[in-house]
Amino acid sequence: MKKFIGVALAMSVLFLAGCTQMTEDAAEERALSFINTVLMSPGTTASIKEVVQENGMFKITVDAGGKEIISYMSGDGEVFFPSVMEIDKMTAEKENGPAAAPVPTPEVTKAEKPVVDLFIMSHCPFGTQMEKGIIPVVKQLGDTIDFNLKFVNYAMHGEKEVKEQLNEYCIARDQNEKILPYLECFLGTDGGDAAGETCLAELEIDRAALTSCAEATDAEFNIIANLEDKESWLNGRFPKFMIYDEENKEYGVQGSPSLVINGAKIQSGRDSASLLTLICSSFEAQPEECEAELSAAAPAAGFGWEGTGANSDASCG
Repeated sequence: MKKFIGVALAMSVLFLAGCTQMTEDAAEERALSFINTVLMSPGTTASIKEVVQENGMFKITVDAGGKEIISYMSGDGEVFFPSVMEIDKMTAEKENGPAAAPVPTPEVTKAEKPVVDLFIMSHCPFGTQMEKGIIPVVKQLGDTIDFNLKFVNYAMHGEKEVKEQLNEYCIARDQNEKILPYLECFLGTDGGDAAGETCLAELEIDRAALTSCAEATDAEFNIIANLEDKESWLNGRFPKFMIYDEENKEYGVQGSPSLVINGAKIQSGRDSASLLTLICSSFEAQPEECEAELSAAAPAAGFGWEGTGANSDASCG
């Protein structure tokens, strides 16, 4: 809350000052450098379509992968505001809930038994949102699909994320029948340092097998070494997490969540109904499990099973 108030006050001061210290060309150069160096996912770049002076600030229209985003930068180029909050729209959504936008079903490659890979960061709020949406689908479809929980090749949420992902990888590999119950437990926590430990105990995860797998995996992929070696961090900010590095590169994974079906990355709504429809469209012949009716309400981003959110393409990365 203090951070929000501080940003709001800073915005007020900048708007009231009504002065611009940089030229529009200089503002464009500085903003573009900041966006591509700090904000964009590795291997991706944005462009700037327009920079105009407005109320003592620079209004900047950014093209990020074909998506147009309105941002602002202070007149002296010291403060960047990556997005705009529309007061009336957000107030209405808070009071009435977000409007549910229909999510079209994209074309997917078909297979007799679809392979569904979900790449996430364990503490990314948008990754957890997709996990909460897809778990009922995976439980419904069961053995008719091959579902795999995988991880982005860098972590944005510190040591707890790196260690949590190592545990989840090992549970999925060696105690696969417990990975969905574990995720259901973990997603229902606050995501704190003790959250994973609570779920390991609750589900009676085999600790000896978990430790053995974690040690072997760490030795193979340098998990802890990469965490501790800050000089190796991606952009100097994020530790590498290399278990699925080859698949990340093969499928063009650039953030959490990324959904890959039958070898192709594909966009989807994050509600269970949309995910069921999408995955079922990838069967050569749909099984009767596809006839189920699942929730069309997108889960809320972040931890906890309560509440709903909006289908979007927001991601960590």
